Formats: sequence, C-alpha cells, structure tokens
Amino acid sequence: MAAGTVLSILVLACLALLLGAYSLWRRGGQRRQIVLMLVLAAVVAANIAIWVIPGRSGKALVEEGPR
Repeated sequence: MAAGTVLSILVLACLALLLGAYSLWRRGGQRRQIVLMLVLAAVVAANIAIWVIPGRSGKALVEEGPR
C-alpha cells in the first residue's frame, strides 16, 4: 500500500474517532470511552503530523520513502 493511501485512511480514522466521541458524548455515554477515543484521535493526528510536516532537510518523511 502506498504511503498516501495509509495516511488517507489514518485521517479518516481520526475523523471517525472524533465524530464517534462526540456522538457518544451527546448520548450520555461512558466518560472513559469518550476520553480514550479522544486520546487515540490525538495520537493518530500526531503520527500523521510526524509523517507530513517537513523536517530540517525540507522534506517530509512521506516524501523520503523507505531507507
């Protein structure tokens, strides 16, 4: 699978986690599940940022490819 495809799936998963946490909050769900979904969404977003934001060399990790 190409890196762009994986990153796209991760972005969709992050959005699904955020929407799921919001809908669970609106229905009065368990607070622990809501917090865990938000934490997981933050971890996924941080991983996406690590791969997409350029480093000191001016290239993002996704552009460099496998080593």
